[in-house]
Amino acid sequence: MSVSRALGAAAVLASFALAGCTAPSVSPSTMTGTVPPPTTVPAATSAAPAPTDVRVSFAEEGPALTYDVALVPVGAGVHVTTTSAAGRSTVTLELTGLVPNRQYGAHAHAKTCGPAPADSGPHVQHEKDPVSPSVDPAFANPRNEVWLDVTTDAQGDATATSTVDWEFTGDARPNAVVVHAKPTSTEPGKAGTAGDRVACVSLPTT
Repeated sequence: MSVSRALGAAAVLASFALAGCTAPSVSPSTMTGTVPPPTTVPAATSAAPAPTDVRVSFAEEGPALTYDVALVPVGAGVHVTTTSAAGRSTVTLELTGLVPNRQYGAHAHAKTCGPAPADSGPHVQHEKDPVSPSVDPAFANPRNEVWLDVTTDAQGDATATSTVDWEFTGDARPNAVVVHAKPTSTEPGKAGTAGDRVACVSLPTT
């Protein structure tokens, strides 16, 4: 480098120093005319569904409905809890004040309860049956659905728990538990059926 060029460079650096600035740096990408690769942001993972805990009494209107007061009296109690995480889901159904020493069917349903028994829709299924209503044991079974059949004791109380090897996400998420008049059938052409819907309790939808 010549003496004049060296003195010129020193003068530039001195001018930056006097101005309180630092000399500009040049990145390799600017020197070569290339653009740095974009930063990759990891995709967000969906959180496990929040547990639910619903404890109410059956009434003729509200979150827990009775459609047959002879089988599920007004004032009978219902307590439903759900958990879903790590590839498994569990639902527990507790009933009080029903008809003593009697069998009832019960299942998780896809929609919340409504004034009509059919308003709660079909059973929740992990693998959805392309045929509706679903009465094929390949789909209507306690591994692909949530079955909670009970037999009440002398006081009309009963508890059932179902655990399945899948999480409650998307369409495979219960929005109600429906109590039926009969135990759940398992035979082809009737699998999953359990007589009339006699009561329904809605679950939180968020």
